[in-house]
Amino acid sequence: MKLSDEERRALTDMTRKGVSSARVITRARLLLLSDQELLDRDVAERHGVNPATVASIRHKYAEGGLQAVLYEKARPKQPPKLNPQQTAILIAEVCSTPAGRETWTMQLLADRLVTLGVVDRISDETVRRTLKKTRLNRGRFNVGVSPR
Repeated sequence: MKLSDEERRALTDMTRKGVSSARVITRARLLLLSDQELLDRDVAERHGVNPATVASIRHKYAEGGLQAVLYEKARPKQPPKLNPQQTAILIAEVCSTPAGRETWTMQLLADRLVTLGVVDRISDETVRRTLKKTRLNRGRFNVGVSPR
């Protein structure tokens, strides 16, 4: 692998100025060491990364150039577990009082959604994250946190 003089200068500036993210600076350093024709394991050893990481960086450079190595494409996010209608049902349940209990726990809410047929299965952690995203004041809605 051989970098052009311009690429080498840009990478050297990037590593010295430190204005980029740590990930980008590490990749720049790996590229600069790879340009010195060191073995992947030697480059990896110097930076405390896996040799497969160095090989991957070299491969990405060969296929897509400098920008492809330094800046990854955004990865697609996983779709939410609950759609807006299911979230509305969850919130309605939070606003009610659980039968035979004083407060809801996350696990009780998860079980209730399954019982109602809203979802086939759901974890208490997904329920917690969903409620957190809705910015509900859980104290106001009597939702307790179950111990794990």
